[in-house]
Amino acid sequence: MRDLLGGKGCELAEMTKMGVPVPPGFTISTEAWAAYNAAGKKHPAGLWDQVMAHLSRLQTAAGNRLGDPARPLLVSVRSGARVSMPGMMDTVLNLGLNDQTVLGLAQRTRNERFAWDCYRRFITLFGDVVLSIDRRAFDTLLDAAKQRAGAKTDADLPPDALKSLVAEFKGLVQHKIGRAFPQDPLEQLRLAINAVFDSWWAKKAVDYRRIHRLSDDWGTAVTVMAMVFGNLGPTSGTGVCFSRDPSSGERRFFGEFLVNAQGEDVVAGIRTPEPLDALK
Repeated sequence: MRDLLGGKGCELAEMTKMGVPVPPGFTISTEAWAAYNAAGKKHPAGLWDQVMAHLSRLQTAAGNRLGDPARPLLVSVRSGARVSMPGMMDTVLNLGLNDQTVLGLAQRTRNERFAWDCYRRFITLFGDVVLSIDRRAFDTLLDAAKQRAGAKTDADLPPDALKSLVAEFKGLVQHKIGRAFPQDPLEQLRLAINAVFDSWWAKKAVDYRRIHRLSDDWGTAVTVMAMVFGNLGPTSGTGVCFSRDPSSGERRFFGEFLVNAQGEDVVAGIRTPEPLDALK
């Protein structure tokens, strides 16, 4: 199953079978990736219909709908090779946000800051991964916004500053690609799936496979999954855990976490994480 669903999709399926509480989602197989490549990077017949069918089931399970301003569903779109290739392929988070659903998310959660924080995160990742805009251009605007607001970290930015930042990000996208940031969540999903498929051929991923003698033919699966938010506020967070200490190999539970953040913040080193021991 790992060859078909990738490591991430396989383990999520196993946890679901065990009854572990896993957010609803579905995995597009490596066979679909192979067919996509064989078709010249076009969706093979029937793929989008299957995506729509499984998205419908996901929406029913989550109780929200992609693009619904009143009950917006946000999803992550993640790569998944059969063996771990850390940081080599791409992920898009908070997909489904647009100028209408961000207002619905703010109203539904009663947390305006959270909604606009998710939107600026989404535009950054989508712009980088899908639209091939240099991530540093977004980071420069973010740093300037923090300086204007007197914010030490992005978590300190107030709602109005985040709204202005989203407008700046959208202007950057318009300038870089000559068209507006896509507002149709289904178009966002289709483009993100394609981008994750294509990330198998990113130079860093190709180089990693050559160094570790991994086959180019394996391809990547794509997992589409309802978002779980670590940036809702000071009682939310995100982290990474291991069953062994990765530095020493010692048999002990090891991990790091960030409060009021999303997983990308831990991986990218945007803020310094705390050890899990700090929770004791």
